[in-house]
Amino acid sequence: MRRVAFSILFALASICLYANGLYAEDYTLGPDSQPQAGVPKGTVTKFTLAPGKDYPGTPHNCAVYIPEEYDASKPTLFMIFLDGSQALGDSMRVPVVLDNLIAKHDLPPMIAIFVDPGILPVVSDPLHADIAQNRYNRIYEYDSLTPQFSDFLLNELIPEVAKTYNLSKNPDDRGLSGVSTGAVGAFMAAWNRPDQFHRVLSLIGTYVSMKGADALPALVRKTEPKPIRIFMQDGTADHIVPAEPYGVAFAGSWPINNQVMYEALEFAGYDVKLVMGTDGHSTKQGGAILPDALRWLWRDYPAPVVVREPAPAQQAGRDSSASVFSTIFLDKPWQQIGGDYIIDRDYGQVWSLTSDAKGNVYICGGTTVARVDADGNVARFLQLKGGVKRLRFGADGRWYASLETDEMVSNKTADPSNDLKIIARGLGIYDFVVAKNGTIYFSGSGRTGSGRIDASGKVETQEMGRTVVEPSGLAFSPDQSMLVVTDADSRYSWSFQIAADGSLINGEPFYRLEIPETTEWNLLGSRIWSVAEDTNGNVYFATPIGIQVAMQNGRIAEILNPPMPGGGPLAAMTFAGSGDQNWLYVVQGGKLFRRPVKVTGANAWTVVKPPKPML
Repeated sequence: MRRVAFSILFALASICLYANGLYAEDYTLGPDSQPQAGVPKGTVTKFTLAPGKDYPGTPHNCAVYIPEEYDASKPTLFMIFLDGSQALGDSMRVPVVLDNLIAKHDLPPMIAIFVDPGILPVVSDPLHADIAQNRYNRIYEYDSLTPQFSDFLLNELIPEVAKTYNLSKNPDDRGLSGVSTGAVGAFMAAWNRPDQFHRVLSLIGTYVSMKGADALPALVRKTEPKPIRIFMQDGTADHIVPAEPYGVAFAGSWPINNQVMYEALEFAGYDVKLVMGTDGHSTKQGGAILPDALRWLWRDYPAPVVVREPAPAQQAGRDSSASVFSTIFLDKPWQQIGGDYIIDRDYGQVWSLTSDAKGNVYICGGTTVARVDADGNVARFLQLKGGVKRLRFGADGRWYASLETDEMVSNKTADPSNDLKIIARGLGIYDFVVAKNGTIYFSGSGRTGSGRIDASGKVETQEMGRTVVEPSGLAFSPDQSMLVVTDADSRYSWSFQIAADGSLINGEPFYRLEIPETTEWNLLGSRIWSVAEDTNGNVYFATPIGIQVAMQNGRIAEILNPPMPGGGPLAAMTFAGSGDQNWLYVVQGGKLFRRPVKVTGANAWTVVKPPKPML
């Protein structure tokens, strides 16, 4: 029934598009794709981009189109076309289309950069010259979910063209285009760096199970929307033949997956359009509708591309309990506070963030702990020789600190640097939390380095066995009956029950987190160092791709974007705010950011029962 429904949908869509005249049934190129007399002609210059750091030893054939109206005194908007030789060729005729649309003022003057996938040439070796094969990088570069290709564009290709031409640095002035696997490459470059690219043209995109792109629709639905406008095109015969209506490829159905991707983008609030025709896996339809696709993609320029909450989000029947819109305000993004110098210059490496009952935030790093008030004012709170790794406030009003000298200390005096009480030594503490009854739970080095310290100072270590490989961040449930333990070496984080005697029992790998598609993750582990909970029992994990929010039942339902795309992992996170603790603070790249949220952070001094989880 699902296949029949999709077939009917695609057929009706095609009929409507034919009726509206967007393209001819035979996909012939229209007037905007034909050279026109009297239209100023741009110039196309080809060049070879030498091998760089992102793809060692691999050159790229490139070209650049410069419109006749180019003004070197002003930053110029541009689009990058993957599979550049194809875009320059007769099936798409990008330079001709740009000439005509610019002349008609349907597009502003625009530079086009064309790049072919890299080919690693054979090594000159007389013994193997007759059998050696080049390495073709197209799938590796385009079909990947990693940020490597966006890094290549930003660090190598764009700077090379910018040596000669004045390219705009405004992400609203930058577009990407890709065909087939190149569509995935174009989308992922914008997805990974929405601070750099805001417009994507996706033709016959391969959002199927080849190198992970089939997971994108689910990721899009969970993730806070990014300011990206996307035009999509595919055909109902794309890898479909009458004898095999379910597809001819191992990876899945191109038409269905494009439709699913489109639905996910609509659900999340993106400005997206899907044109579904009847052609197969070719650029016939894409070339025929290219002028209209570019008009739609750049419509209303220079108005910026903005994120929006979809209209149905507040309508009856929508499950708003598991949506980023139930947590954040789209019109209240991350804001940096404290200045660029706050951490790197004055306080060294950041170990952690924490908050107190008055709404202040404390930054631990180096020998100094900084206090940031609700207005963003920064002052020194504590300075101890050897360095403070973690600071926590208990229900008794005391502060507790773990030091780089492998000591845990506490204090309640007016001058926090005097009269320190040493609680424990030699435990190798990484993180700790203080329960309302005074019990301290800590994570340490390796599987055996965790445990608890009761209110009398008695230390009990706990063997976690073959469970948590590298215990790192800790957080209580709002009722303090459960403890979340993150694993810095795994995609799984654990939920432990706190027994009547205070020990941790019945541990389960309860939370399966999304992990970045990079080899760096495999080398360095998940790097999930910080975790917090809200009063609804939702768990917030600071991860390399953003703040992942798990429902009380364990499902990852939301991913909040990091403050700086491409700015590295989130080093620390906490809820803060006087009263409701409805501000979320993070550290990324040595900078402190915050944003208001619609939820209330759980804390050590208030114990509340969360609602029953959705099952």
